[in-house]
Amino acid sequence: MKRENFDSLPPVAVEFLNYYSVIRNSSELTVNEYANDLSTFFKYIKIIRGLVDKETPFDEINISDISLDLISSVTLNDAYMYLTYCKINRNNNERTRSRKVSTLRAFYKYLSVQKKILKDNPLQELESPRIKKALPKYLTLDESLSLLNSVDGKFKERDYCIITLFLNCGLRLSELVSLNLSDIRTNNTLTVTGKGNKERTIYLNDACVDAINAYLPVRPVDGVKDKDALFISRQKGRISPKTVQYVVKSTLEKAGLADRALSTHKLRHTAATLMYQHGNVDVLAIKEILGHENLNTTQIYTHIVDEQLKNAAESNPLSNVKAPRSPKIESIKTEDSDE
Repeated sequence: MKRENFDSLPPVAVEFLNYYSVIRNSSELTVNEYANDLSTFFKYIKIIRGLVDKETPFDEINISDISLDLISSVTLNDAYMYLTYCKINRNNNERTRSRKVSTLRAFYKYLSVQKKILKDNPLQELESPRIKKALPKYLTLDESLSLLNSVDGKFKERDYCIITLFLNCGLRLSELVSLNLSDIRTNNTLTVTGKGNKERTIYLNDACVDAINAYLPVRPVDGVKDKDALFISRQKGRISPKTVQYVVKSTLEKAGLADRALSTHKLRHTAATLMYQHGNVDVLAIKEILGHENLNTTQIYTHIVDEQLKNAAESNPLSNVKAPRSPKIESIKTEDSDE
């Protein structure tokens, strides 16, 4: 849900979103996800309370009239039933449902702690779904080179630069589309605004500098709506996340990698993995490059190497050969035996 559509939410929800945007410095993406999650939750609550006609399409349910009394009447069981609805009826996976839990927790904490509207927080004990820990998907070095070599088309300089920055700098999608010309420094560094509007500096290697220098001479100038935006769309505006996703998806298809279920975020995983595997980069340095707050988040890239070592050992053709063992000597029963 975009900010211009926030008016469809109840006023207290809009206040919550503004609080997270202005005071907590949450990114626009995070705030929009909160808005979407609350919208779905409020519509579900109106349905189970019998406050809408059964024939009303879900997306057309009006929630601007949601009262504080209705919000405060929500129980822990309501929340768990909502999560069940999200899983069964909306096919939300555990990560999506976990995010929805975070949204509800944050909203009700805001009402009880910041606004002090609610005396008790009914969702304080709401638990998140258990998420299966899986090693991140990524491209190998050869696959990454194949991806770069597959870039073509009318905007090939732009698209090549985008993929190069993903693979070398490990940027998030939201970070890449928000890059400005003014973020590129003369000392070959890039100022990136990450989660929570936190800035970090990334050093550009030769490949990144070369890709940027190849793109800038063909970057549109006349009629551009956002003069400082680094990447410009066909419509002369700042490139959108959807367009970048399309660029990456179509290039993956050209490289014969469409069946890998890869995405822009997987290119971020690729950057971190290649730095760790081939560049012998310290995991603390990777943490700073990726903008992780917690080292545990970065540690998963060391687990990839561990898993590869395990697989390598198991793929040895001698791995199934069993060691010789002496034949078991059965005990000789005697007349004094208990049996």
